Amino acid sequence: MSPSDSAWDGPSGSPSDESTEYGDAADYSEAADYSEAAGHGEVPRLVRRFGRASRAAHWSTAVLTGICLATAAVLYLGPLATLVGRRQIVSAVHLYAGLALPLPILAAAVSAAYRRDVAALDRFTAGDWAWLRTRPRRRDRSTVGKFNAGQKLYAAFVAGAVLVMLGTGLIMEYGGPGAIPVSYRTGATFVHDSLALGLFVGVCGHLWMASRDPVALVGMRTGMVPLPWALREHPAWLTGPDGGPDGGPGSGAGRGADGGSQA
Repeated sequence: MSPSDSAWDGPSGSPSDESTEYGDAADYSEAADYSEAAGHGEVPRLVRRFGRASRAAHWSTAVLTGICLATAAVLYLGPLATLVGRRQIVSAVHLYAGLALPLPILAAAVSAAYRRDVAALDRFTAGDWAWLRTRPRRRDRSTVGKFNAGQKLYAAFVAGAVLVMLGTGLIMEYGGPGAIPVSYRTGATFVHDSLALGLFVGVCGHLWMASRDPVALVGMRTGMVPLPWALREHPAWLTGPDGGPDGGPGSGAGRGADGGSQA
């Protein structure tokens, strides 16, 4: 099935099948509700952008990151620490949420579709560099695949931040007197705190960008996006060889439940 084929046939817009490679009735209903609320008029055709594993990894990481940032604020800001109290409990929650941060990513790696998403995020092309050098209104979107250059940079930053903060956090927690030199612990504390501030700024920017593109937010929540949006914002994802350079929804038959080819 090509990406231009609709899973919803007939003038009434009723589904020809309750479950297709383009999603189920629940996905369609939520995206359709958004389309009407956004003033798009008629309900557009839908394509699957993210499978279950990618969405689960994203939201699980988001929750754990939010917990880490919230507990860090309580631990480091005096007025919040006084207001909340229970410093030992807050510290324990911060520690275990941080230790759990890599788990959603590792668990999702069993999904072939998730691994393709990671590979697409890791692939930086000449078109991506050109996208970054150009002002937003003048950017050529024709080379944008499943992810644009900004999304790729943010994903790389978060992945690196998780690893570095995990390592420095372990040094801070278990590198007591006699275990490691004091200078190492001091350096780890500086890096951990600085990176936490940078991550907070990055998350705020991520949320701001998401608020400016509600369709992308619906896509991460339901896995489905309108075809016109996909063609406008990520044309190379749909029009490249085999459905797009990043494994777009037009690539071949035999899609699994996670929205990608079955492993």
